[in-house]
Amino acid sequence: MNDGLIKDKGRLEWLDALRGFTMVMVVAYHVAQTGFGETLKNSSSMPFLIMFRMPLFFFVSGFLAYKASQVWTARNLGRLLLKKLRVQIVPTVIFFLVATAILHDNLGKTIMIHLHSMYKGGYWFTLVLLYMFVVYYVFAYVESKLRLKRCRWLPITLLFVVSLVAYETCFLPKYFFYAYGHKGMADTVMTQTSFLLLFQYFPFFLYGNMVHRYWKEAERVMDSKWLFPIVVVVALVCSLDALKWHTLKMEWANLPMTLCRFTMLTIVFMFFRHYKKSFTRDSRMGRGLQYIGQRTLDVYLIHFIFLPHVTMVGAFFKTHPQNFVIDTTLSVSLGLLVIGFCLLTSNVLRISPLLKKYLFGRE
Repeated sequence: MNDGLIKDKGRLEWLDALRGFTMVMVVAYHVAQTGFGETLKNSSSMPFLIMFRMPLFFFVSGFLAYKASQVWTARNLGRLLLKKLRVQIVPTVIFFLVATAILHDNLGKTIMIHLHSMYKGGYWFTLVLLYMFVVYYVFAYVESKLRLKRCRWLPITLLFVVSLVAYETCFLPKYFFYAYGHKGMADTVMTQTSFLLLFQYFPFFLYGNMVHRYWKEAERVMDSKWLFPIVVVVALVCSLDALKWHTLKMEWANLPMTLCRFTMLTIVFMFFRHYKKSFTRDSRMGRGLQYIGQRTLDVYLIHFIFLPHVTMVGAFFKTHPQNFVIDTTLSVSLGLLVIGFCLLTSNVLRISPLLKKYLFGRE
């Protein structure tokens, strides 16, 4: 196990830039979805963005969650859980109420609709991330008490395998009542609590955690000649099958999408690591992405308020498909503009230490 990555300032810079890039992709997707009114069927950009944007976000969160120097005592566990509860939930509830009040006429009715929805009006991410931290912190506490010497890799590996099995159940409506496609899914506790999204994204959180735990080994694998070509080929074939070919049916149909998500986030991660010198504070792009990466919570909480509504753009792409470059460029460009307004709003609100603490979880 190695915590050297966190000690290396240069590597921290590219990691912050990677977080910033991921946030840009998230906002760009929401611009295309909400702002342009596009759907996965008529957009050439959204199917690409959805492949890796949230898996990559959770991967980075899991990567940063691992700290080799962490001392796991019951007191520290309780302190970490309370801190995460305050940082994740209090700002989310506040901005959820503010955004709902601004964007909708019937406040009470809309709040109830969102609370019964799996996606909580867009504010599901911080809730699901809290679930992940709770599960991981409790796991790490128990793991520390096992005092394994030879098989330290076994507990996290078993948890990862279990998470993959749970993930697969989300796409088996024939066998699980909470799975996608089940006729009673909308009424289940799994969806109303967003637990289904925990099942869907927790494997990526653990994948990032494992990469950080075994960083030296991961670097050796990433630096090998064979890994990147294989990952690219698998990502290409699986993305084509998931989006176009659809060769697999029923229970196996989610396999290409799963492999595509893991391989695409790996490609992006390896790209930022390989070109880390381009993402330092010495470059304008590096400084910009790092700044966004250090304010991901702020941007996520605020950006729903500033999303544009220009549905004529979505109508254009519906009648003029296969415009990936134009579609993506418009989504990202408007996404960056939205992020700019979010950062400006964040800086204004952070003038108050009280708002800085309770709106963004910063002391």
